[in-house]
Amino acid sequence: MARAAYILPAVAVVLAALLSSVFIVDEREKALVLQFGQVKQVKETPGLGFKIPLIQEVVTYEDRILGLPTQPIEVTPLDDRRLVVDAFVRWRIVNLIDFREAVGAGREQAARDRLDRIVNAAIREVLGSVPSQRVLSEDRTLLMNQIRDLARREAESLGVDVIDVRLTRTDLPDQNLSATYARMRAEREREAADEIARGNEAASRVRASADRTVVELTSEARKLAEVVRGEADATRNGIYADAFGRDPEFFAFTRSLTAYERALRSGNSSIVMQPDSQFFDYLRSEAGRPAAAAAAPAAGN
Repeated sequence: MARAAYILPAVAVVLAALLSSVFIVDEREKALVLQFGQVKQVKETPGLGFKIPLIQEVVTYEDRILGLPTQPIEVTPLDDRRLVVDAFVRWRIVNLIDFREAVGAGREQAARDRLDRIVNAAIREVLGSVPSQRVLSEDRTLLMNQIRDLARREAESLGVDVIDVRLTRTDLPDQNLSATYARMRAEREREAADEIARGNEAASRVRASADRTVVELTSEARKLAEVVRGEADATRNGIYADAFGRDPEFFAFTRSLTAYERALRSGNSSIVMQPDSQFFDYLRSEAGRPAAAAAAPAAGN
């Protein structure tokens, strides 16, 4: 019994030591085995690993591709037109020993801070050597590749690989945007004024042409109307002359009736004349003929 009392604690201690000496590396991670701050083992493949309990410790790092949005910075291209630029960086830890020596216990966050400064310096160097028009154009892949290559060379000492750099923002500073928008607004207003002036000029030409066409059409219509009216009057006069030649008495009678109708219409002015006026010859004659016209044939007989 006494021996069993010693054996069980010893077995527990051994099991605890064995368990504390085993560590597991995930497939998304890499690991370093450190002994008093010194690297003793590099574990880059997933699976089980072993370390000396209480003396050695395991530090894991990301093995996946990481992202880094850089801080916005102001860049001055060749044409002295300031731009606000930021980028998105994709990077990965490739050398754990160099990475540990470069960042120490700061791990990935310390690497992000240093990588941010490296990429910003590369952005200033590359974009400062080209005009702003090229930076603002859609075809700027070459510039981003130059920034990536420059940052990759500078980041080798960190034990990381810069996989890609993409410019996400290339804008004018806020103090320049108002002036730029004002200039754009003035240009648009000038173009609008030019268009309005050209439109008014075209409208004036159309209006003048329409007025001239109206005058021409009205004159032509009036001329045709006068011609038709003249032809109608000629036809009417011909009909009257023909009717008068066939029966002068009947023609005189109808003309007298028309004169009576117009003269005796209500609302006309009063007429003062002698009772024996020729105007009333047909009214005084019982046969409907003027007395003078009736007496003339009788005297001839």
